[in-house]
Amino acid sequence: MQLQNTLTQSISQALQALFQISVDGTQIALQPTRKEFAGSFTFVTFPFTKQVGKGPEQIGQALGEYLKEHAPEVKDFNVVKGFLNLEVKEAEWLRLFRHIMQQPDYGQAEASGRNVMVEYSSPNTNKPLHLGHLRNNFLGYSVAEIMKANGHNVMKANLVNDRGIHICKSMLAYEKMGNGETPESSGLKGDHLVGKYYVLFDKAYKEQVEELVAQGTDKEEAKKKAPLMLEAQDMLRKWEEGDTQVVSLWKQMNSWVYAGFDETYRTIGVDFDKYYYESGTYMLGKELVEEGLQKEVFFRKENGSVWVDLTDEGLDEKLLLRADGTSVYITQDLGTAQLKYNDFPYDQSVYVVADEQNYHFQVLKGVLKKLGKPYAEGIYHLSYGMVDLPSGKMKSREGTVVDADELVQEMIDTARQQTEELGKIEGFTPEQAQALYHTLAMGALKYFLLKVDPKKRMLFNPQESIDFRGNTGPFVQYTHARISAILRKATEMGLTVDVNAFGSFENLHETEQEVIAQLAAYPAVIEEAGKLYAPSIIANYAYELAKAYNRFYQEVSIFNETDEQARHFRIALSAMVARFIRHSMRLLGIEVPERM
Repeated sequence: MQLQNTLTQSISQALQALFQISVDGTQIALQPTRKEFAGSFTFVTFPFTKQVGKGPEQIGQALGEYLKEHAPEVKDFNVVKGFLNLEVKEAEWLRLFRHIMQQPDYGQAEASGRNVMVEYSSPNTNKPLHLGHLRNNFLGYSVAEIMKANGHNVMKANLVNDRGIHICKSMLAYEKMGNGETPESSGLKGDHLVGKYYVLFDKAYKEQVEELVAQGTDKEEAKKKAPLMLEAQDMLRKWEEGDTQVVSLWKQMNSWVYAGFDETYRTIGVDFDKYYYESGTYMLGKELVEEGLQKEVFFRKENGSVWVDLTDEGLDEKLLLRADGTSVYITQDLGTAQLKYNDFPYDQSVYVVADEQNYHFQVLKGVLKKLGKPYAEGIYHLSYGMVDLPSGKMKSREGTVVDADELVQEMIDTARQQTEELGKIEGFTPEQAQALYHTLAMGALKYFLLKVDPKKRMLFNPQESIDFRGNTGPFVQYTHARISAILRKATEMGLTVDVNAFGSFENLHETEQEVIAQLAAYPAVIEEAGKLYAPSIIANYAYELAKAYNRFYQEVSIFNETDEQARHFRIALSAMVARFIRHSMRLLGIEVPERM
């Protein structure tokens, strides 16, 4: 950024001197020069043709000649149509590199004073986490870390969906078929045990629906009148009334699920600062509905149900409370939004929720605006696409869900197989090898799910994700391990990472310039990723940096270099690349190994 700022100021002076055009340097944009042309930065001259009255190539030629003579940082230039490609002097690159070395927090923004809450995971307590939850968790965790790097105060929140008809389905099936089974007696994780009964409910319910249809009942009517569905609805009413037996069963089964979730969260390396539970927010939501009625921004229909009219927002009328007084999803979301703001007065509240809920969050924001809540404008829905495997979309009710725990274990097994085949664990103890497999598996899984723009639906290929070549987590991790080995060897040889150890060195190879340019771009990358809520920008930066370093490693000698200052510089360059890989991957929630 420092070098770019210097160049843009020089271009601003050149435009004024040559064409009497006044453009502030901050308004001038530079882009990286395309690989097939000489240069580091490119300035586009097309926008100035009308003002100057000359063609874009003539403008570029005049600017290039002026900059080469007057701008100390410009070594040479070339013009391709309307693109002025600028080559920067080696001394400028080295000055920039020394600056980066001396800034331990290079890339991270100063404190902004803004409060940002990021809500992610949001599991249901009737089933274990699945592949879709993994994308959600990784996306939410990474966005929170990126927001911290942008200088914001961040709180990571998890809203647990622990009440509602879907929870009662698992409870009812367990009550009827459980025979006192526990996680200990079954050998199942608690969330898997409860999920088993959710699937059993669905199976028995479908049988009842088919039986009613066979007796002549309309299918939609049969779905409503099936005895199991009526019993589940009755159980929900009893729960809301505080029935002792129902509440006791609910607490017991939820405790099993929470223990299972905690184990999964530890395994996948995500955490939270604050947990919210829908069972603790829906009553506050009802109070807000009452507030809306009193303010006359909501209305009650003849059957007693409460609605809001959002047609002025380009939306529809929306149910806020059922006729029997029970809440709906939006009710508890209203309560949660208020509770979150009470706990952490946020400037922005980011909800990491799949794109199937786009309309829901438009409604939530609209309702809060109707209520005049100061935090309404801060509501932001980070919508993401679903994740598919080659077998198709996941359906948890049918028991065909891609289970998160099973997928993680499959990834660990694949990492073990790949690593052993490549012979990358020589000298490792069994414990060290197991830790490496886990690091590689999680790196592969997280990177593959995060390198894609969040809004895109994606196909997850486990085998492709763990390849040590190409745009994958293991490729970036292996690059870090390679550099770590180089730094260990350098230490043994008495070579240190010292900014003063390459004082007069300035004969940079083009690959070294490319690596420094990648390092220098990091602050802009973090800023852009924060603005767009896009970990994919960080992932692709880490890949491009690793790729640039590997080109340097292939083309330039480190330890066989006879010039001592050049050798010291290359050790320092390697150390900075390792540092930036570690930091960028940490923003994705990925650890990088020291040895492989």
